[in-house]
Amino acid sequence: MKIRNAIIVIVTLVLANVLVYHFVVRWDMTNDKRYSISQPTKSLLKSLDQPLEIAILLDGELNAGFSRLKKATTEMVEELGVYAESGCQLSHGEEHISDVRKQLQPIVIHERTHKGQTAQTTVYPYALVKYGSRTRVVNLLKNQRGLSGEENLNNSIENLEYAFAEAIRHLTQTQVEKIAFLEGHGELEEQYVYDLTQALAQYYQVDRGVLGTESGVLDGYKAVIIADPQQPFSESDKYILDQYVMQGGRILWVVNGVRFSEDFLSSQGATPIIALELNINDLLFRYGIRINHALVQDLQCMPVPVDVSSNATEPNWQPMPWTYAPLLLTSQASPITRNVAQVSATMASAVDIVGGEDGLHKEVLLATSTSSKLTAAPARVDLSFGVDNEQSFQYAFIPVAVSIEGCFSSLYAHQLPPEEVTPHAPLIKQSKATKQIVVAAGSAIRNEWQKDTPLPLGYDRYTQRQFGNRDFMVNAVLYLTDDQGWMQLRQKEFTLRLINDQRAQKTRITAQVVSILVPLVLLAIVGGIVIIVRRRLYVKKES
Repeated sequence: MKIRNAIIVIVTLVLANVLVYHFVVRWDMTNDKRYSISQPTKSLLKSLDQPLEIAILLDGELNAGFSRLKKATTEMVEELGVYAESGCQLSHGEEHISDVRKQLQPIVIHERTHKGQTAQTTVYPYALVKYGSRTRVVNLLKNQRGLSGEENLNNSIENLEYAFAEAIRHLTQTQVEKIAFLEGHGELEEQYVYDLTQALAQYYQVDRGVLGTESGVLDGYKAVIIADPQQPFSESDKYILDQYVMQGGRILWVVNGVRFSEDFLSSQGATPIIALELNINDLLFRYGIRINHALVQDLQCMPVPVDVSSNATEPNWQPMPWTYAPLLLTSQASPITRNVAQVSATMASAVDIVGGEDGLHKEVLLATSTSSKLTAAPARVDLSFGVDNEQSFQYAFIPVAVSIEGCFSSLYAHQLPPEEVTPHAPLIKQSKATKQIVVAAGSAIRNEWQKDTPLPLGYDRYTQRQFGNRDFMVNAVLYLTDDQGWMQLRQKEFTLRLINDQRAQKTRITAQVVSILVPLVLLAIVGGIVIIVRRRLYVKKES
């Protein structure tokens, strides 16, 4: 009987080990599912035909926050390795730092210890992902100005799966999708969208061109960007764009609502504003959007340099807040703008959402603050600083950018195509499910130049601050071209549980003593109970 029971136990253990080896069961018991990865990421990993090599460069003497980021990164890489059937090799970064030191910008951490001393640490918050002969750098740190260090680190941990999935997708991409900047209507020249073009070139083949009269000229382009046009669209242009949308095309409209003169504003300190008529109001209205012929003003605004000197030969430039340069709030509800810093703009217009019964999903991406107002065209705008009447800034969250998703109705569903258009296919009256984004601020997509060098999109050279324009525009295009829901990975949200540092320091000694003594006391009690019970059992047996 004993031999048989022993054989059964051994066979059971062997079978259990075989089952565990071949059928891995993973159970994430956290409320926010922080140790789980999405199905699209799992499918991507299973499709790999070569091993992944991932080196985490975040190493060295790290404080508690960066140690948490490193731990979360290691756990994420290990989780990726579970589903990568071709294998995933994890290494840490000391041997890689020398190879990439010149290419990557380190982060210098200044902090004060509990003894009041100042400590400085240099870290490389990056990971290297290698697949075959190709390597991509993953930035582990999402650093948004205005948030605390703990909030930025928590946002960085939320973004880990998206960052690694995006890198792996880029490395395994075999076909490059095409996007295009539209020309022919006074859009921004290439030099003023240079930084965005370079950022998008990491993902797409980026072209530029005019529409012409061939209705299928945009076939093959995943998305089209219309960057701050100043001249009207012809009827043939509208038809080509409309039918492009009907076939599932995606458009990023960056369009002002008013016309103004930057030359007048800089030389004379004022400019008239009039409605900017581009002949696309009916087209956008059909898609559920109206751009107002008005400018937003906001008490939360950018400073602009002003000469406050009374001596013309000795200028004294000082930054002064200008309400026509709003700092636009980003929606945390959209994957496009989640954890993106404020977007800077000048002379931005308001967007109205219309056609509530059209079945389209519309979401505000950028909006003003709680203290804003509108200046309708025609009017005169000047570089007057200070606010005479703050009570007039009574509007809140005026939309400036909106995403629209769904099946659109054609503007030409009940009218003939323009005669000058060369038909490419029969007229389509209802679109496939597709997406569009409308941004009523041409300045939001424009990068400046300094000494023949392009500045990063969203960088303000006077305050030396980097705003979220570049992240917003790149995310907008990635969202438009995303058919598999990858951008939804940016919606991960982990609850931030902060530690009270002052209380932790005060109770540190007590906590250490308790953590050491309590287990020892419990062990002694359990040991004593075991000894007493065993003695009583032996006494009973002897008696």
